[in-house]
Amino acid sequence: MTNLKTLVQEVSAIARAAGTEIIRIYEDETGFSIEYKADDSPLTRADQAANAVIVAGLEQLTFQAPIISEENKQVAYADRKDYDYFWMVDPLDGTKEFIKRNGEFTVNIALVKQHKVVLGVVYVPVTGELFWAAHLLGAYRVANGQEQRLQAATFSLREPGLKVVASRSHLNEGTQAFIDQLNQPELVSKGSSLKLLLVAAGEAHLYPRLAPTMEWDTAAAQIVVEEAGGRVLQAGTEDPVVYNKPNLLNPHFVVSGVVK
Repeated sequence: MTNLKTLVQEVSAIARAAGTEIIRIYEDETGFSIEYKADDSPLTRADQAANAVIVAGLEQLTFQAPIISEENKQVAYADRKDYDYFWMVDPLDGTKEFIKRNGEFTVNIALVKQHKVVLGVVYVPVTGELFWAAHLLGAYRVANGQEQRLQAATFSLREPGLKVVASRSHLNEGTQAFIDQLNQPELVSKGSSLKLLLVAAGEAHLYPRLAPTMEWDTAAAQIVVEEAGGRVLQAGTEDPVVYNKPNLLNPHFVVSGVVK
């Protein structure tokens, strides 16, 4: 296959192009209000426009692999179970953030080999920040033309004041129980796959996700966390979250930095 670093550059360009389409619709709809994903809502048009750019871009690469995207017709497990490599795409992650117009939504493109992510690109259209990671190459944030290597925080679960990514207003019972075990934790709120990236960047210590997500919600950001030294483990286990399962629903999971 193509060199991973070369592929990162190509996929980053595709993600930025998709972000440009999203911003065009986002900024053209000043004052819009959406309560759900209707067929012709600005959100739906942004999803579909970004997806079209990504699919066309990936199909033009020298390296070719099947594409699984939130916005494409889903491929039956019988047809995808033997994939060696495939792309996992969420063209616009952060529906609520898009509707709230808080800028915390992302473009996510991951390359998966069998069940493990080997390359991930996450682009933040509103800020222009781009996060990328590839197997054994590290994790990076690109902002204002500067590339910075990411390193997850090292900590003990007994430390006071750990930063935990969680919604202040929508804590479910399981998440609250997880937080209650910690020593005076500080809650940090963030939208979309940016929640995982806070941990990758060392700006938060833990992100318990004890609620439903899909594989495309996490794939690209998971390798950024892992290459920064952190982990994305199925809740209550030492097993990482894996991909291309019969059901594309993720198990509950916990994202962490380096736990001593």
